[in-house]
Amino acid sequence: MVNPWKTYVKLSAVLMGSHRLTKGSLAFPNYPAQLMFKSTKILPVMVMGAFIPGLKRKYPPHEYVSAVLLVVGLILFTLADAHTSPNFSVIGVLMVSGALIMDAFLGNLQEAIFTMNPATTQTEMLFCSTLGGMPFLIPPMLFTGELFKAWSSCSQHPYVYGVLVFEAMATFVGQVSVLFLIALFGAATTAMVTIARKVVTLLLSYLIFTKPLTEQHGSGLLLISMGIILKMLPDNKSPKKRSTPPPPPMVENEAHSEDERFQIGSKEAEKKGCWSDS
Repeated sequence: MVNPWKTYVKLSAVLMGSHRLTKGSLAFPNYPAQLMFKSTKILPVMVMGAFIPGLKRKYPPHEYVSAVLLVVGLILFTLADAHTSPNFSVIGVLMVSGALIMDAFLGNLQEAIFTMNPATTQTEMLFCSTLGGMPFLIPPMLFTGELFKAWSSCSQHPYVYGVLVFEAMATFVGQVSVLFLIALFGAATTAMVTIARKVVTLLLSYLIFTKPLTEQHGSGLLLISMGIILKMLPDNKSPKKRSTPPPPPMVENEAHSEDERFQIGSKEAEKKGCWSDS
């Protein structure tokens, strides 16, 4: 370990809070409404990145425009995919909003840890944050009795163990990949990648289940493509001009040659003076 445990305890608390609010909010709005709110994650990530100690990242204006295009495009696509209108409730909106704030803080905190201590590995962060979350998870499970119910249910249906192992392996690969993206490209770019992943998931569902695509789907995909292309554009920064250019090297050489000629001339004058005295 290259980071203290208190760092991972804070990270675990934010992670557990985000998961708890996200899962709990499903009891109030339906899934399309939650997906719409979660698709705006990149905006609080970019805003909060300017206030995280040790990070204080600033983004150029075109990246904010790119994020807005991605968010609006995914919202249009999600609304077109919903057969019923999204069910908004005050409690659900508050829970999803809290989850968004925690997600924004989580990604920037992970990026700050990688920035301040480059020796941090993705495996260490994943292991320590998961292990540090156990004190936040086990007491509620014991208090509510969910742990014993889950144990008896798995004993009655042994295939659940195989499903859990496969899910754990897939989650490990996904989480390590996300941490690599955060370490290499930052929290905002990683949030954009996760939004693009949601779009690919929706498109695959249309290809597999042969669902019809509407004009609203096309508009959403067009905005998403524009946002991705705008994000990939490089920053064109004009180089700073020097106020006073350095003198050319010939001037210095000419000055040296003039000094040498002056010294040679003075020596010859001294010699002539000596000869005339003699």
